[in-house]
Amino acid sequence: MSLEEKIMADFKASMKARDAARTQALTFLRSQIQYAAIDKKTDKLDDADVIAVIKKLVKQRRDGLTQFEKGNRPDLVAKEKAELALLESYLPPALSEEEVARLVEEAIAATGASSMKDMGRVMKEVMSRTEGRADAGSVSVLVKKKLSPAVPPIDK
Repeated sequence: MSLEEKIMADFKASMKARDAARTQALTFLRSQIQYAAIDKKTDKLDDADVIAVIKKLVKQRRDGLTQFEKGNRPDLVAKEKAELALLESYLPPALSEEEVARLVEEAIAATGASSMKDMGRVMKEVMSRTEGRADAGSVSVLVKKKLSPAVPPIDK
């Protein structure tokens, strides 16, 4: 069963259960998947394309969550958190920080990186190895930490 078919089955189940919030979130997800299919000029998307759509929506939900928290809107914060949890349930499990650190070390060794000038090559290598299961921001922080020269402490 493809990811798109699973989403459709969950949508039907939520409609039968009369779960309005879940149905609304899945309706929006399905429409975004259909828009992406139209953009690609195809009838069905493969799982990688569906995951890309879901990631885009997850990012939007996280951005909205921070905005609603700043605006002191607990009602909208709860709604965004529920939608975020639903969307994240369709994503593959994320890599642990240790796994990402290991991939960063391997990418640095593979590319022969030695300074911050090589960060782009290392990031490209790491992101291709994570297959979308790691956040680019956290990977970037790890790569910077590994490529930055160690500053010795100043003795007085």
